[in-house]
Amino acid sequence: MEPPALQGVAHRFCDLATGVRVHVAEAGPVDAPVVVALHGFPQHWWMWRRVIGLLGSEARILAMDLRGLGWSGQPADRDFRKARIAEDAVALLDALGVERAVLVGHDWGAWAGFHAALRAPDRWTAFVPTGIAHPWQPPGVALRILPRLAYQPPLAAPVLGPRVVRAGVRNILRGAWGDRSTYDRQAEDLYAARYADPERAEAGSRYYRDFLLHEVLRFPRGRLHVPTRLLYGRRDFLGTAPALGIERHGDDARTVLLDGCGHFVPEERPAAVAEAVRKLLNHPFEW
Repeated sequence: MEPPALQGVAHRFCDLATGVRVHVAEAGPVDAPVVVALHGFPQHWWMWRRVIGLLGSEARILAMDLRGLGWSGQPADRDFRKARIAEDAVALLDALGVERAVLVGHDWGAWAGFHAALRAPDRWTAFVPTGIAHPWQPPGVALRILPRLAYQPPLAAPVLGPRVVRAGVRNILRGAWGDRSTYDRQAEDLYAARYADPERAEAGSRYYRDFLLHEVLRFPRGRLHVPTRLLYGRRDFLGTAPALGIERHGDDARTVLLDGCGHFVPEERPAAVAEAVRKLLNHPFEW
């Protein structure tokens, strides 16, 4: 199965120093400011198609399939911790000779983005996480959202997890989508078809397994020194509380709540993502 075609997008594969071969969908002028985009679950690079359409003439967009997912290779170390995804993002910059870029991430890609922004702030001019709770949750909020995360253990389970991934892609998409007017059945088919591959389903399960086994008590820590805009839907399945309070943990960090939007911000509100990136590209400390 080949990556779906999108006007203005070229496809390349990069062998990273982290030991994985990643697929990158690239759009925009080669001399424009660089934007690295990291997708979430249960998607792949295609989730950025609408953002690419809005920003493709202003930025060089590198939409990387996360290790093991989309059209990227399986890592030899079988390590799917989000800190490793952050290392992949920095290694992509190194492989392409890019000094600094704006980092955009959704869901797992955004969680990995927090690791990247905190660990390598010198490589990122700005950070736009979407559809993700930030890492600095007050205990009361964390306890309230815990029951809403009950879907994770079945996805993470050995043997059962990959089967749940293959069977559940469509239900996950439909259940967490807030604005039905933006729903794209063709995209649903593309995501479901890719996760029907046993290797992709296994990798999707391992993202949750590694999180629950190795990461759940080791959240990204530190203070954000790059301008950060967390875009979050008011209709996200976790509620809005997990998105609030990020300004206390960054030099220039804030949350933007999006009316009528569910979990899948880049597909439901691509104009908001494009506008955030555009403003941070042009005036990072004025917005």
